[in-house]
Amino acid sequence: MPAKKQRNTVCLFCAEGVDQVTFRDTDVLRKFTSGQNKIYPRRKSGSCAKHQRMVAREVKRAREMGLLAYRGQ
Repeated sequence: MPAKKQRNTVCLFCAEGVDQVTFRDTDVLRKFTSGQNKIYPRRKSGSCAKHQRMVAREVKRAREMGLLAYRGQ
């Protein structure tokens, strides 16, 4: 049985040179949540550890402000 090919994912934020992720940018944050509004893990989203922590923090802030839902339909 052949081994699975592992693809290298590049962090979206590192590639674009983004320093800060903000909770106001809901379009970007929605890319990192599932249909049930769960935050994707780092291995699935392709973010580096630094930006994954930022994304998780900002998704939680956006939920508190009412910009993102806590759970899906």
